[in-house]
Amino acid sequence: MAGLDQAPAARAGQGHLSAPDEQRIREAIRAKYVEVARSPAGRFLYPIGREGAEKLGYDQAIIDRAPVQLLQSFCGVGNPFSLGGIALAHRVLDFGCGAGFDMFVAGNSVGPGGLVCGIDLTEDMVVRATDNLRQAGMTNFEIRQVDREDIPFASNFFDVVISNGAINLSPNKQRCFAEIFRVLKPCGKLHFADVILEKDLPSHLIGSLEAWSQ
Repeated sequence: MAGLDQAPAARAGQGHLSAPDEQRIREAIRAKYVEVARSPAGRFLYPIGREGAEKLGYDQAIIDRAPVQLLQSFCGVGNPFSLGGIALAHRVLDFGCGAGFDMFVAGNSVGPGGLVCGIDLTEDMVVRATDNLRQAGMTNFEIRQVDREDIPFASNFFDVVISNGAINLSPNKQRCFAEIFRVLKPCGKLHFADVILEKDLPSHLIGSLEAWSQ
């Protein structure tokens, strides 16, 4: 049996993890992001907050309008809005919404006639995002906690799905993309920014639960 600090690796030829193994990974990720919901400071190896948003090319006017608490909570790895625009009255889903900054950005595009929804694995983050967006004056949003990749919204519901540094955390990416495809309208779009693996992982990271949430 793997130790508490080790993540199981898929057996050769299988290419997937067992349900209990997936759940162990989710629990480790959830534990980290409970702490991130309190404060992301010192928990990432890249710029976060205002500095991160500015370096990633977010609209400066939107950055300047964001409440301080909301902006300080931003810890995205990229800028999904650089991949295409979001129109007035669009319905947008943020997959792994974190503390809500990208939902705030999307809300500035869809206007009062649109809807911005978010899902997150961590209840603490859902509470934080809800508070952040209310402080920002948003009313056309909804955030739901999820336990796994299943998305609790109807099929063909969203015009755009965005995600920022969340899909890589999923231990079941096939299910993740299948669910995203299901909830998108025909000709809907997925705009996501994420980390990718360019080289083989060091052996000490292959079995590390912590590595899933770096």
